This record gives sequence, C-alpha cells and structure tokens, in this order.
Amino acid sequence: MDIKLDNIKRIHLIGIGGCSMNGLAQILRARGYEVKGSDSAVSPFTERLGELGIPVAIGQKAENVEGSDLVIYSAAIKPDNPERARARELGIPEMERSVALGRLSEGYGNVVGVAGCHGKTTITSMLALIAEKGGLDATIHVGGFVEFLKGGTRIGKSDLFITEACEYVESFLTLHPTVALINNIDDDHLDYFRDIDHITDAFRKFVRLIPAGGCFIGCTDDMRVRGLLEEFRGQVDELTYGLDRAYAPDYYPENEVYDDFGCPSYDLMFRGEKLGRVTLHVPGRHNMLNSVAALAVALSHGSDFGEAAAALSHFKNTRRRFEYYGERNGVRVFHDYAHHPAEIRAAVDSALRTPHDRVFCVFQCNSYTRAKTLFCGHQGDCFAGVEKVLVPDIYPGREKDDGSVHARDMVNAINEATGNALYLATFEEISDWLLKNAREGDVVVTLGSGDVYIQTKKLL
Repeated sequence: MDIKLDNIKRIHLIGIGGCSMNGLAQILRARGYEVKGSDSAVSPFTERLGELGIPVAIGQKAENVEGSDLVIYSAAIKPDNPERARARELGIPEMERSVALGRLSEGYGNVVGVAGCHGKTTITSMLALIAEKGGLDATIHVGGFVEFLKGGTRIGKSDLFITEACEYVESFLTLHPTVALINNIDDDHLDYFRDIDHITDAFRKFVRLIPAGGCFIGCTDDMRVRGLLEEFRGQVDELTYGLDRAYAPDYYPENEVYDDFGCPSYDLMFRGEKLGRVTLHVPGRHNMLNSVAALAVALSHGSDFGEAAAALSHFKNTRRRFEYYGERNGVRVFHDYAHHPAEIRAAVDSALRTPHDRVFCVFQCNSYTRAKTLFCGHQGDCFAGVEKVLVPDIYPGREKDDGSVHARDMVNAINEATGNALYLATFEEISDWLLKNAREGDVVVTLGSGDVYIQTKKLL
C-alpha cells in the first residue's frame, strides 16, 4: 500500500520512546500532524515527549491505536504486537519507522543524510549544536540522546533537514538526500550484510539517491569512501574532508594540539586557506575528524565559520560516547558505546590521551555474529595499550546462542594480538577484580552496545 502522509491527520507511534522514534514524533507534530504513541517503559525520551505535550501511553494495549489514521512502528515491534494486530483489524495502515522518515524527508527542499559505520551520531549532534547556536536554522534528527536537545531532535524553520542515515538493513535507502555525507565504510552488521562488498554496495546505492545538482561529501581517509568518490566523479558535485593530507581533502586540520584531557584544537584549512582555529572539549583524534565533517556540512550550507567554531567549543559527547560515570577509590570510570574494533580503537585512543596511570577496559560484546566475524578474527589489536581487557559473557542482543562462539574465544583472539585479555563471566566478578587490582589514578572504560552501560554502575 502506497501511503501518502498528506492524506493523514492522526498518527500513533508504537515504540515512541526509541531513540529515533521520539524524534520522528516531534518532527511529525511540527509538520502539523496530531501525534501520540506508546512504549513499554518510561525513559528520558518519553519524559521529554511528555514535556512537549505529546501523549505517551506506557504499556502497549490494543485500544491505544483506535482513532488513528496511521500507525508507525519501530523495527523492534513485531507483527503480533497487540497494537499492530488491532490496527490490522481496524484497517489502519502501518508504516515502518525508516519508511516514515524517508517520506518525511520528501517534504524538505534540502536534505543532508549523515552516514557511515562510525561517527554519524556525533557528526549529526555537532551539527545540531551549530544550529542551536545560530549557525543553521535546520531541523535535525539524531539517533541518540543529546543533552542540550533533551532528546534527539531539533525543530528548525528553514527548508533544511539534516538526519543521521543508518546503513543497518539498508534503512537509509528510504531517504531522499540532496547531500550525502559518508564518514567511513566498515565491516559491521554482518548479521544482515554478507560481507564488506555487500556493505559497500549499500553505500553505493545511497550515493545514487543524490539528484542532479546534489553533493557527495566524503572522507578521504577511508579507502572505500575514496573508491566511491572516484566512481561518482562527474556525476554529482563532490566535497571532501580528512586528516591525511596525502589524499588532498578539501577540508583538513593543521597545527593540532591536545590538552591534558586529550581534547584537540586545530586550524581548519580549506584548499590551502586557513579559515580559523577550532577548539574542542571532547577527546580523541576521531572527534577532530568528526568536527571537520560537521564543519564541511555547515560551511557548505552557509554557516559562518566563527559561529560554527564557537558552537563546537561547547560540544560535549552524546550519552554513551566516552561518558564519565563516576569515581571509586580514586579510579575514574567512563563508558563508551563502541562495539566495533574501529570504534574501540577510537575509545582506547581517548582513554590513553586522558591523564592516567593505567587504563583498564571492560568489553561486553552484544552479538554472537560480531564475536565470530570481528573479534575472533584479526582485529584483537584494537585493545593495544590497555593494561587489561576484562571480557564478560556475550550479551545476546537480537540473536540466540547457537553454541558456536563463546567469550573465551574472543579472549583467546585478543591475547594472540596483545596478550592482555581476561575472561570473567559476570560484572560482579569484574567489579571484585577491579576492586583488588585497580588503584588511585587508574582509568576504567566499559565498552559495548548491550546493557553494559547499566552494568557499569556495579563498578561504582
């Protein structure tokens, strides 16, 4: 069924408290629709929706959908959900979240899709702050909780829409971008993609969505992105950025300096011309690259450099991005959502640039597929420089344990590379181990996209 949003008045969102769904609800409301929704539990997202006057029912019941013209559901909501079942009984059309976001993007004249296997949430959040500080009057949709937004969405008044564009199950192909930014292409989500060629082809399809007169913004540090830039040269306008000068990016940093907390400052250059100084208060070289990407988007859409740079000086990490959780016995504890070797390398780099005596990592893998394809392969060196990597049992996530891989297998692979991993089944055991072995001045970083952020509290 081809559902046209312009024929709809009342929309019900199942799973409205999700990190993308809550933002979708806010944008729909701003576009004039009557919006309500439901979720299984209270969260910061549902609380924010309540503050904005969007009704949220806690608990999913069949009667919640009654009176709606359209039901939008997140990927986690299965067909046997009571609200979806009732919608079918009543003949209410249903639409999956990514499809709804794509339809919504059709209503804007300029749409920027921020894509990449790593960094897209941070880049989009940086653009949201630039917009909040007056650099852009854009509507922005972030796939995470952003403190200054009290959620993941900023509602603007211009015809510019900037959204995080997720490659998982190729959901970004529902969008209608006039500008596509690709930060990197890596071997992730191998529970869906066959291999890296399948992943690259998904990004190739994403670039093909750019219309004539649109722009492909690519990071030249990534060889697969460079390949796409070469492939589409002459078909769409191109703008590039990167840290490695060998690939001649349009935007790049010079004269980088790091403070005592590992936070960089640098001169932003554009094709050999110095635009000015940028100072960040988030750690790591990867965040410097993210900020160059955000500035490339902002400046190419008319933002003033001074306003954009001033905004970035106030940027703080989104939740679960090297987030400080607290201190116990003089040991500082941080958490990062990193769950892929490339992301872990970036988080470890941030930790090693933070004042410390020793750095300990706790890594909870949340996918049996990821454990087999990534961490039992040749990428165990992502923990290089860490005193000890503590690995608990694999968190099941979307998958079931078929017995083909265990956390001990990851530990063996890490030890082959760096010799610093230890298997401890539970977080209670990990907490006891750290209590005995970590001392004042050490740093602990917990990593993963499962419930490790909740379990981290046991370490405090």
